[in-house]
Amino acid sequence: MNDEVPDEGDYDAGRGRGEFDNITPEDFIHGGGSDGSARRFTGPPDSVTMTPGWLGPADINRARHQMPIAYVEIVPVRTDEMGRISQVGSLLRVSEDGSIERTLITGRVLYHETLREAIARNVAKDLGDIALPLLPVGLQPFTVAEFFPTPGLSEYYDPRQHAIALCYMVPIAGDCKPQDETLDVEWVDPKSDVMNTFVAQMVNGHGRIVRQALAWAGI
Repeated sequence: MNDEVPDEGDYDAGRGRGEFDNITPEDFIHGGGSDGSARRFTGPPDSVTMTPGWLGPADINRARHQMPIAYVEIVPVRTDEMGRISQVGSLLRVSEDGSIERTLITGRVLYHETLREAIARNVAKDLGDIALPLLPVGLQPFTVAEFFPTPGLSEYYDPRQHAIALCYMVPIAGDCKPQDETLDVEWVDPKSDVMNTFVAQMVNGHGRIVRQALAWAGI
């Protein structure tokens, strides 16, 4: 699964208890910019500027080995004037080993972030600020995918962590400008033969999520 890469210094390791007690949700992240950056909370004058919810590399790796991590996974779609799904999107990105992989929009749910905010932020991170996602009215996902770091325990596999992904189908109404780690977004008619090829190219269970999304939508 994909993940955000924090800027240097965006770590909350070592913060004092109660440090965030007097701030509001508006002080936290509400959708990232096109560069994937986050707004920072600035505490008292003598405090260090930081982004609540970010963990340093060592801390997030330790957390991934000790507890499940909450994710959202988004199947982007285009719809026609009648609201019927006309295209399904997939992302092309460079994997950790340098190969090109086909995947979906995925990302962690940050501390003090609502699911809608997590969906909007991750769509903007991969597709740009003018993608204009139509956020779901209800927060019931069409499925929940449990990714395990041990092969064979589940249809979903993530070598880094045990991740619990709430999966949503999200119509995209605007223009997409792939960025961050995304090289390109490709759209395909869900009823075409190419759809089978796209799904087959998705590894570690992401293709199954697309199939479940289409079945949920009645396709």
